[in-house]
Amino acid sequence: MTTGEAIDPRDRLLTTAFRLLEEQGPAALRARTLTAEIGMSTMALYTHFGGMPGLVEEIVREGLARFAAHVRSTTPETDDPMEHLLAGGIAYGEFALRNPQLYRLMFGVSDSARLRGFASEADAGSATWTMAEGVDTFSVLLQSVERVIDDGRFYPQDATAAATQILSVTHGFLLMAIGGFFGDVERATQDVMVPLTINLMVGLGDKREHVERSLAAAVANRAGAWSAA
Repeated sequence: MTTGEAIDPRDRLLTTAFRLLEEQGPAALRARTLTAEIGMSTMALYTHFGGMPGLVEEIVREGLARFAAHVRSTTPETDDPMEHLLAGGIAYGEFALRNPQLYRLMFGVSDSARLRGFASEADAGSATWTMAEGVDTFSVLLQSVERVIDDGRFYPQDATAAATQILSVTHGFLLMAIGGFFGDVERATQDVMVPLTINLMVGLGDKREHVERSLAAAVANRAGAWSAA
């Protein structure tokens, strides 16, 4: 930045909000806490976001965009669509474990409803998946599943339903990991998530030995990704 160049107050507020969220949790997302952190009046928050719910909604939108971009940028397509699907799952877990507070906020499992101005956590979670960024994030998984079905590795079936099954398994494991249920996340990944993933892929139509081979290739290309919590 050159001398005298101003930083956009909106960007400063958003950047600081992301940092405080991960450092201190959703309780830090308060107007006075946030603006005091960067020496602004609370009026700046209302000027640029219309209030705290508007800021939090922007955090969710930007978080989803970063989430989708991370998965896309770290899982280039390969000749093996199952490897690509599984690599995307690893990238998904990597992002969630590195940004646990953001992950919980985006999907309505922290203090999301109050912060975003919704009546319930269910309303907040539903809103995440219906906004454009949420639809785009899910499309990353959906497109990978469609490739696997088209390749004959899954039974012919509704791709959205299959993708939702995969999302449910991944999301559940990650929430338990973030919540400290497993303790050692790397070991839990090997003991719980790997066999669970293989069993699900087989249940959806692939052969066990083929899934294991694709998973080994995906892991080899992203070694240690899930241990970076």
